[in-house]
Amino acid sequence: MKSPKSVMNDLKTSLSPIFNKMNILLLLICFVTVSCAMVKLRKEVSESLASTILVGRISTSFPGKGPIVVAAYSMNQGKREIAPHYTILHDFGEFEIGVAKGNYYVFAYWDKNSNLIYDPGEPAGQYGDPKLVSAPAGGVVSGIDFVIPEKGRNIDLPYGFKISPVKPKKLHSRLAGAITDLDDELFSEENGRKGFWEPVKFFREVGGNIYFLEEYDPEKIPILFVHGAGGSPKGWKYFVNNIDRTRFQPWFFYYPTGARIKSMSNLLSWKLLNLQIKYKFEKIYITAHSMGGLIARSFIMDHGRDFPYVKLFISLATPWGGDRMAEYGVKQSPAVIPSWIDMQPEGEFMKSLYSVKMPETISFYLFFGHRGSRNPFRSNNDETITLSSLLDWRSQSEAKRIYAFNEDHASIAFSKEVLALYNTIINTFDEKHDESLHQTGGYLRLNFSYDYPIDGIRPWPILILTPIGKKRAETVIYLSANDNGRILGPFPSGYYSVSIYAEAVKPGEKCVPVSIESKKTKELDFVFTPDGIIAGYVTTALKPEDRPQGMPATSYMPLDKKIRIQSIKLKGNRIHRVLHPLEGKDVNLADYFISRSDFCLNGYFHFFGLPAGVYELVITAQGYKSIIEKHFATLGKQKDYRVTELTPENRESTQYP
Repeated sequence: MKSPKSVMNDLKTSLSPIFNKMNILLLLICFVTVSCAMVKLRKEVSESLASTILVGRISTSFPGKGPIVVAAYSMNQGKREIAPHYTILHDFGEFEIGVAKGNYYVFAYWDKNSNLIYDPGEPAGQYGDPKLVSAPAGGVVSGIDFVIPEKGRNIDLPYGFKISPVKPKKLHSRLAGAITDLDDELFSEENGRKGFWEPVKFFREVGGNIYFLEEYDPEKIPILFVHGAGGSPKGWKYFVNNIDRTRFQPWFFYYPTGARIKSMSNLLSWKLLNLQIKYKFEKIYITAHSMGGLIARSFIMDHGRDFPYVKLFISLATPWGGDRMAEYGVKQSPAVIPSWIDMQPEGEFMKSLYSVKMPETISFYLFFGHRGSRNPFRSNNDETITLSSLLDWRSQSEAKRIYAFNEDHASIAFSKEVLALYNTIINTFDEKHDESLHQTGGYLRLNFSYDYPIDGIRPWPILILTPIGKKRAETVIYLSANDNGRILGPFPSGYYSVSIYAEAVKPGEKCVPVSIESKKTKELDFVFTPDGIIAGYVTTALKPEDRPQGMPATSYMPLDKKIRIQSIKLKGNRIHRVLHPLEGKDVNLADYFISRSDFCLNGYFHFFGLPAGVYELVITAQGYKSIIEKHFATLGKQKDYRVTELTPENRESTQYP
């Protein structure tokens, strides 16, 4: 019998992802139940459940290039204590920082000499003046947006302050679209293993991001590659070296594979959203291997409405039916890797994947291998996943085509036959539609301005384009405050109702009719005035592992079917409003946002058109103690969603920002 150390070395060098690793781990459990690996894993899981993700966007008023350092510190007996996790950005944009429970000040500065020290002459900014950010145990705190001014010292931090006692060899940017190459040490096998066994440490040291190999090219179609458990973008090298790089630009989602799958699909959505806002790409293809296919589908199911640009999805060797070994590991292991929870065949996550069908606008192709074990003690497989899981009937029913290859779980990503068919699909997909749209489609030029002084981040608008007289779904385009005057399109010719929405401002006109004509550009003008909004989410008490991570929006909180809200009452500033939950399957929330009408649906609520001031909110739910909260409305500045957790009548209710 091998020693535990030898078994672990074999485990770490295995080419197969999560499932082969799980088999070896379970053998380890049988013989070494109190091993260092289990102690480390338990510590990782405990730290993960206690960690909160702080999320926001950095804007700058100068054209300087990075690195921009974003960090947080707490005060302990009058001394600043920097949070271990900090973020490096190569340009202004989104950031994520993982912190333990506590109160923090968040700041950023342009680290001109890349020494991780705040030096004189380096432009800096902070959240608030400064403002404490309260981080609960678990979940996401979003909306931490602020500006780094070009001049002035707008930061409560002394010169010479060290961000980290240890400076890495290279400062890797964690901003979506960071350019790298597949031989970068960031994508090492060691980091791939770390992402599986130590997801918190991976997130702190590596992060989670979408990487480019080259500058964005609007003439090339992005293909987003999503690796499986224990892997990295480096595993896509064979594919990338053999696709038509004159037509396609490869992007890579790199993430800690031991984390909860839903959280990683949320992170993917956040990163892809920021890229779409920046580049306005018209389409994107997704290619995923193994567990990466589950992340991709979860992203499509939960966020697909915001990403009509996803046109093609190809999965390789994905366990569409989950894995029994994951279920066994959850029940028997003294420490559980979080992603195992989601791999259980009858688990809540696997059920959620098929709660609705994949959008008809996405063409889904299923690739699988059948070269696996044929021993009488194990079902047919690809050496890692059983064929019954690879060919789960629910995924089969939605696939446009299903292709089988004489490959195993790992070799399917290095097969000439697989690559040949893959290239045939991507090279011929939707060519006629693209040509027709560009020949007959029209464009919009959107001009918008703000009629009030803005101190800090401007609200980012959303364009909603609704066809008139046709059953096509509306097109939703996320914009940045810098998109004023930008030409958008092409859109199919026809008649539309155009609306623009932003959280804390309201446009002069709610809906503008427009006729989009072939090869012509229509110009629309909107002026925003400040508005007061109070919004939040009501749920039952959440377990730490169920708090959403990786995505800065409570709109992606888990749907709580148990709670029955009876009413939400708002009082203050001579205003008295009462909300009752909307009913019916055909409720389109876009209509409420466009008309700025108050609503409550599935635990979410919004109140629009409020004067600035303090309000009292009374939430009543069947079987739960009524709760009274204070909310603040500030004109032109959207307050964070407040998540209110209700507990049974004999216990106290809780809230966290």
